Amino acid sequence: MKRHVAIRVNGRVQGVLFRAHAKETADQLGVTGFVRNEPDGSVYIEAEGAPRDLERFIIWCRKGPPSAIVKGVDVSDGPDRRFAEFSISF
Repeated sequence: MKRHVAIRVNGRVQGVLFRAHAKETADQLGVTGFVRNEPDGSVYIEAEGAPRDLERFIIWCRKGPPSAIVKGVDVSDGPDRRFAEFSISF
């Protein structure tokens, strides 16, 4: 069974390679979806995968890469979109 989540990460999360590290982490966990920077300075992610793998990915999002300062993470469930891979949107 797959789960789909939308994640918004706030803090110092742009310009710190958050998207690249998110893709690397998602690929390691077998999570599919996408990550993109938002105009308000946040990072937006849609991710799908096994519930356990997604939970591990969300835990990573709460910390982020070494130079990030994550101040908040909002997670909401959504419908499965059947992503084939995890990609970085520009």
